[in-house]
Amino acid sequence: MARSKEMDLTTGNPFRSLLKFAIPVILGNLFQLFYTLADSVIVGKTLGADSLAAVGSTSIIIYFVFCFINGFTGGFGICLGQKCGAKDEKGMRKSVAVSTLLSIAFTVVLTLTCCLLSHQILRWMQIPADISGEAYDYMFVVLLGTGATVFYNMISNMLRALGDSKTPLYFLVFSSVLNIFLDILFIVPFHMGVAGAAWATILSQFFSAVLSLVVGLKNFPILHLHREDFTDLKDTAILHLKTGFPMGFQMSVMCIGQLAMQAVVNSLGTAAVAGYTAASKADQLSVLVNNAMMTAISNYVAQNFGAGRWDRIRQGVRACLIQTEAFNLIMCIGILLLRHPIVRMFLSDSTKEIYHYSDMYLTIVAPFYFVLGLLAVYRTSIQSMQNGKAPFAACMIELVMRIAATVGLSGIIGYTSVCIASPMAWIGACALLIPVYYKMMKGNCAALLRTE
Repeated sequence: MARSKEMDLTTGNPFRSLLKFAIPVILGNLFQLFYTLADSVIVGKTLGADSLAAVGSTSIIIYFVFCFINGFTGGFGICLGQKCGAKDEKGMRKSVAVSTLLSIAFTVVLTLTCCLLSHQILRWMQIPADISGEAYDYMFVVLLGTGATVFYNMISNMLRALGDSKTPLYFLVFSSVLNIFLDILFIVPFHMGVAGAAWATILSQFFSAVLSLVVGLKNFPILHLHREDFTDLKDTAILHLKTGFPMGFQMSVMCIGQLAMQAVVNSLGTAAVAGYTAASKADQLSVLVNNAMMTAISNYVAQNFGAGRWDRIRQGVRACLIQTEAFNLIMCIGILLLRHPIVRMFLSDSTKEIYHYSDMYLTIVAPFYFVLGLLAVYRTSIQSMQNGKAPFAACMIELVMRIAATVGLSGIIGYTSVCIASPMAWIGACALLIPVYYKMMKGNCAALLRTE
């Protein structure tokens, strides 16, 4: 194989390898959260409350689409990581080829579907008439630029699969700064309104993807494809679809549960909405950290699975659990101690009632971050060992339990149903996944011993 800068996760200390891989991803996720908030501030400060409401009213559907894209392309990264671990150069090239072709096809279908249904989506979401025009302008442009999002996520996941988590971080920082600059440029001197904010997002992602590709082609000769790499792709394509679609569905279906939670909160009045919104923003910090650890263990397990290193998978999962739970403990303590200052970051006129709702949510949810950590590590590890059925079943358990808690219990315990929904969902999913993981490890380790 030609010389490249791949990070071999099948050798070395698992604890250090995972931490070295995860830190850039954590920083990238936190930086992405920062510029998302900055994006909202710029729209609100320059265009006013109605424009901010128009952008916010479509955020859940955009988040739904982006979650699917991230999961879908993340599945491709797992497939590439397995081939990388097996040192299968031909398989790696075919994986890159299939990922590229499927991403193009997926982009065309998704873009056409979303753009054609934009007006219908707004009607389904019952967007108020006074902001529906701006809501359409923003959502249509973002969905029109779906290709840029797919392109960036595909390249980023390929690089991470090859052991490079730093390049996506560098260009995510670049994308973030460029996005803020273009926001101000398009909105203030160019007077493009909320559509300007949407174009800023799409263009910054596109340029970041192009630059990531340029660096990737320079550092990884495996990304230089030839005509023969696009032949006999049926089996490879089936494997990628079997991995990518369940992950995409799993990540996007979580939005459905969040919609049910939001509906219950909305019915409780303005104070509940304000308190829940502020608390959920703080809650995002833990989610982002856990997602970063998911990315790290996903690529680690994929490479070692491809290499047949079951001993290192066990060691890596144990190390990742320690790291993830350490981060979750810090997040839990920090959020509980700083919950009131966090609310004041988003609301300048907080009342006792608002603090009541935010306190209730955070004091119930934060102590269960350790369960979220278990779920993140075990689910991703199982997925990376080509078992998509158990994670999919766990995803459905999460969805059912969130809806059951919010819709079924809201009439009895009110807002408390929203607070316990996520912990119940996490516990239910873990109850399935943890036994599955240890059964897989026991079975494969026993098979390995029989062959030796």
